[in-house]
Amino acid sequence: MGLQIGDQAPDFKLFSSDLKETSLADFKGKKLVLQFFPMAFTGTCTTQLCTMRDSFGFYQGMNAEVLGISVDSPFTLAKFKEEQFYQFPLLSDFNKETSRAYQSIYEEFVYNLKGVSKRAAFVIDEEGKIIYAEVLESAGDLPDFDAIKKVVEG
Repeated sequence: MGLQIGDQAPDFKLFSSDLKETSLADFKGKKLVLQFFPMAFTGTCTTQLCTMRDSFGFYQGMNAEVLGISVDSPFTLAKFKEEQFYQFPLLSDFNKETSRAYQSIYEEFVYNLKGVSKRAAFVIDEEGKIIYAEVLESAGDLPDFDAIKKVVEG
């Protein structure tokens, strides 16, 4: 069934590409857009995060923060962030706990890879409640960016 609108967002503590521990509590009082993605340096994932990069000013203007989350290591994510000029943190869910908590994980992925984040988008309000949830089964699909923007605008 997955997480629903109105549910309390699961807490997380993950290391960013800057090796800084980041948690959900760090964003209390702001809206938070979580973008889960399967793997750095792949085509659709790059498109997903570049779309967020190119809309970053909009989210900043709406008192919203953006985070990207994948099971890649913080070191891989640091290189990905540097090459693509992302202005927002990329968080490493290397241990797969947050992807599981958000019910956004492929137990079996391509090339026999196990435990890879699904492409998913969540918007969390200022009090930590989910106000948008989209988990995609196909890694080739992209989140509904227009719907995300509308929810952030409130």
